[in-house]
Amino acid sequence: MTTEFPVHAVPRGNDKIWAILSHLSTFLGIGFILIPLVVYLAMKDESAYVRDNAREALNFHLSILIYGLLCIPLVLVFGLGFVLYLAVWGLLLVCSVIAAIKASDNACYRYPLTLRMV
Repeated sequence: MTTEFPVHAVPRGNDKIWAILSHLSTFLGIGFILIPLVVYLAMKDESAYVRDNAREALNFHLSILIYGLLCIPLVLVFGLGFVLYLAVWGLLLVCSVIAAIKASDNACYRYPLTLRMV
């Protein structure tokens, strides 16, 4: 199983910047969900490349948020929840950087463990 899927459109103009920003929004605090959402809604009809990258980033960031929220009761009850919480956020950071690198190479990265909601 591959972690990339082909993007049929070649990025033009600022498309790469928007795609990379969608993935690297992880490092901007609370904007890690808002930025990919805004990019997706603004660019979905203009560029298939940006749409695919922003949708993948948004789905992954929402999935990570859900996984993090599910760890909270485990943190309160068991000490293991804290380790899982750190693993979830570590996965977010590592995969976001990998996805940004793939986006700069005109590809779209398929994040692991992602719930496809958008």
